[in-house]
Amino acid sequence: MTVFHFLNCAFLTFGPHVVYYSATPLSEYDTIGTSVKAAAVYLGTALVKLVCLATLLKVPENDSFDPYQELMKVFIGFIDVAGLYFALTQLTHRNISQNHKFQAVGLGWAFADSVLHRLAPLWIGARGLEFTWEYIFQGIEANANLVMTLSLAALGSLMWLRKNKPRTLVPIIYACALLLATMPSITSYLRRSLEWQTPKVVGFELFSSLVMAFISWQLFSACQRPT
Repeated sequence: MTVFHFLNCAFLTFGPHVVYYSATPLSEYDTIGTSVKAAAVYLGTALVKLVCLATLLKVPENDSFDPYQELMKVFIGFIDVAGLYFALTQLTHRNISQNHKFQAVGLGWAFADSVLHRLAPLWIGARGLEFTWEYIFQGIEANANLVMTLSLAALGSLMWLRKNKPRTLVPIIYACALLLATMPSITSYLRRSLEWQTPKVVGFELFSSLVMAFISWQLFSACQRPT
């Protein structure tokens, strides 16, 4: 039972990344190298963020919401945006379209995030003797993060790679990217200040990811049209 529960949670957490790669043109264009490079950039940005968090933030005395601490986390979180910028604009990619590039980068970024933050807790906890919903919610949260990361990568490609986009859409693109970049602090506020339970927070993340994916898709489609 414990192994079965672990495998279910592992498939729920990491399976959608593999399915997305296999079911989209990414596999046909052999973009695995781009995803691996993006994952390596993510690990580098995660290390920089870890150093900044350890240097600039104090260990909280309790689990309450601290506006100053969260504001600092927001600024430190923009290191992820800088990392995505580097992955999208500075890495050497194969001759793939902008559409496939942002998907490959976003997929590698999200997969690396899931491995770094969820593999060890899953391996240690999901094999326990007692069944818990915690790791199922963790898998659902990983899926929401995958969708949000792909949305942020799509918006990043519009901001940094697409030159002839409609001017009226530029503020919306930047506003959506800012909202996605600050989502971790929003969920932290819901958990600590409003005391939302895990199912409610994960439901919010899943709903928000789908809404932002739809908006990002509409913006990306609008910018692809001839002006």
